[in-house]
Amino acid sequence: MIKSVIFDFDGTLADSKRVFLSVFNQLAAKHGFRRVDLEEMEYLRKLSMRERMKQFDFPVHKLPAWSTEFYELYHQASEEVTLVPGMAELLSEVNSRGYKTAIISSNSRKNIDAFLDRNRLSPMEEVICSNRLFGKDRHIKSYLKRTGLGKEEVIYVGDEARDIAACRKCGIKIIWVSWGYDAREAAEKEKPDFMVYEPKDILKVIH
Repeated sequence: MIKSVIFDFDGTLADSKRVFLSVFNQLAAKHGFRRVDLEEMEYLRKLSMRERMKQFDFPVHKLPAWSTEFYELYHQASEEVTLVPGMAELLSEVNSRGYKTAIISSNSRKNIDAFLDRNRLSPMEEVICSNRLFGKDRHIKSYLKRTGLGKEEVIYVGDEARDIAACRKCGIKIIWVSWGYDAREAAEKEKPDFMVYEPKDILKVIH
C-alpha cells in the first residue's frame, strides 16, 4: 500500500521550460557553450540528459560549480514559472487522502519554497534539494531510512529518464508524467512502472 508520494519539481509540478531555456542561454553566452533555440526543444526532449549536454558542448564536470549561478538566475525569473494545470487539485486530493508528500529536486530550496507559497499549494512534509543532477537516488534512500517507510510504500512522480533510473537504484516504483522535460521516447528506455498524461491520472495509480 502506498503511504508516501514523492514529487519531482521542475517539469512535474512546475512548468519552467522557458525559464530554463533563458537561464541556460545566459550561461552559454557567459561561459562559451552553444545556446539552445526554442525550436530545438521538442527534439531535445527525446534525448537523454547526457546526450543533450553533448549536443551543446556543455561540460558536465562544471555542473556543480555552475548550479548555484544557474538557480540564482532562475530565481530572478521565477515569477515566470507556472503551476502545471490540474496539479493544485491533485495535490489537494492527495493531501486529503492522508498520503505523506515530499519533493526531491535538484532545484534550490529557495526557489521551491517561493513557488509553493506563491501558488498556495497544499503543504509538503519535506522538501529535499540536491546540487547533483544525478544524485536523487541517495536522497530517496535517505528519505526511506529517515521515515521508516518500506520501498513498496513509496512512489515517485517525475518527468525525466534520470528520475526513473534513480528509482530503479532504490527499488521504488515511479510514475512518469508526459508534460515535463523528457518525451515518451526517452522515458521508455528506462521502463517506468506507470505513465500518465494528466495530473488526475496519478490518483488512479496510487489509490
